[in-house]
Amino acid sequence: LVVDDSAMSRKLIINALPPDWTVEVRQASNGAEAIKAYRAGKAEVIFLDLTMPVMDGFEVLETLRKEDLNTFVIVVSADYQPKSVERALSLGAMAFIQKPVSADKITSVLKKFGIL
Repeated sequence: LVVDDSAMSRKLIINALPPDWTVEVRQASNGAEAIKAYRAGKAEVIFLDLTMPVMDGFEVLETLRKEDLNTFVIVVSADYQPKSVERALSLGAMAFIQKPVSADKITSVLKKFGIL
């Protein structure tokens, strides 16, 4: 599940996914849509932006944690301030990729955690 309020950012992330990774890619434009997709069983791996309307990435992470929902979250954000990175990781994100995203960055994280 690729979650970002920018359609262009979602497209860039999707295009950076490994071409041989056999997954069904879904999209959400805000955190509320992301939680809905997760509850529908459509979010085993989430690429999550932090700055979005309706429900931001931190709220998504807090909801996942509070409800004990089990998914693998990779934050993809331009907000690379140390406090934001630390907060995202402390709320359960497994990795943090700084925008602009690249195929190498995504592949590296997926391989590091044995997803690819």
